Amino acid sequence: MPAMLRVLAPPVSQRQPLKVFFICWVAYATSQMDLALFGYALPLILEEWNLDRGDLRWILFCSFAGGGVVLVWLGTLTDRLGRKRMLVGSILASSGFVAGHSLVAGPIGLAALRGAAIATGGLTYPVSGAMVTEVAPARWRGIYAGLLQTGYPAGWFLAAMFAAPLLTILGWRLLFLVGLLSIPYAWVVHRTLRESQRFNTQDAEHRSLGSRDRISMLLRPPYRSRTVTLFCAQFLFVVAYGGTALLFPLYFTEERGFSIGSSATLVGFGNAIAIIGYLGAALVGEFVLSRRNTVVVWTLAGALGFLWLVWGTQGYGDSLLAFGVMSIFFYGAAAVKFAFVAEVFPTELRATGLALASSLAVTLGTAIGPVLVLTAVDRWGWDIAFSMFGAIPLFLAGIFYLFLTPVPSGIEVEEVQLHLAREARGDVS
Repeated sequence: MPAMLRVLAPPVSQRQPLKVFFICWVAYATSQMDLALFGYALPLILEEWNLDRGDLRWILFCSFAGGGVVLVWLGTLTDRLGRKRMLVGSILASSGFVAGHSLVAGPIGLAALRGAAIATGGLTYPVSGAMVTEVAPARWRGIYAGLLQTGYPAGWFLAAMFAAPLLTILGWRLLFLVGLLSIPYAWVVHRTLRESQRFNTQDAEHRSLGSRDRISMLLRPPYRSRTVTLFCAQFLFVVAYGGTALLFPLYFTEERGFSIGSSATLVGFGNAIAIIGYLGAALVGEFVLSRRNTVVVWTLAGALGFLWLVWGTQGYGDSLLAFGVMSIFFYGAAAVKFAFVAEVFPTELRATGLALASSLAVTLGTAIGPVLVLTAVDRWGWDIAFSMFGAIPLFLAGIFYLFLTPVPSGIEVEEVQLHLAREARGDVS
């Protein structure tokens, strides 16, 4: 309890890190709000253009796969050009691309704009994560980085608050103009955010590394094992997430018979409830278990909650309850997962590592997950499809995380690299 009170009332030394945290949190939440509008609008888009699930599979795969590749390149630029500059650019670009959804004439234009929005809006993940990890006090790094991830469910909740009334009154095209609301915040970031001191103090050799060099370093010892293992774990996790989260509004309208407004509200409030899980995971990962072990517990519990939602509920009230419990663990795992991924890469490779081992895995998983689920829906129905490509990959992700080396909480990010090197040598002294 005293530790929690100190988080709420931090000492003077933490005021600057807190300022950075809140600036990055708002940027991350608003970018996720903009990107989440697409999921809520999907049922009406499919209806207006008379698209089937095969068309939807193609749109989702192309947009996420293409956006993910570009996102890795943007991540390498973040380690070269700076966190602040790239954060401002990502806000401006992604807001424009999301608003542009309202003008598209067909599926090809929608896939192209969606991919561009994913690449630029998704950049807030490695940029804000690198910034917060580098400025947070060592003892509170897991709390800062973990709570940063609450911007994700907050963004989905805010999008739902716009989607529920606007979709039924004005239609899906005007909904995407909500993306323009984020543009003024780029000026706020430019005026108030200072570049990470750890980034500024890099030597000239590290600063001048090109994109190919940075990626190549991550695929060679000593980083290769953790990069590949993290990628596989993140990919499986997001096959489950991408194959279900984006499709939940469609699932609840088609399978459960809820109205589009009610479905949006259920998903929005379910994501808001997930904030409890984000906070719990961050605290447990910082003060009770290692972050690695917390990820495993939260992921496996999330898989059980997911199965309860699919097979143990039917009405609106019990669906909302199960969705909330599932999201506490399934979605809440992202808090401690993110903190762990951000700290296991050195400063000169941190944004690149986040982009390659996490963001690329996220976008590819989100590209493939819906394809798998929608294909299975056509053959076996929603519930079996969600179980096969939601619960099973989530269980496997929990197992993969066990192959990663735990990192003690409360040490400086530079010490993390020394700890991992000692573990690799078998030096436990």
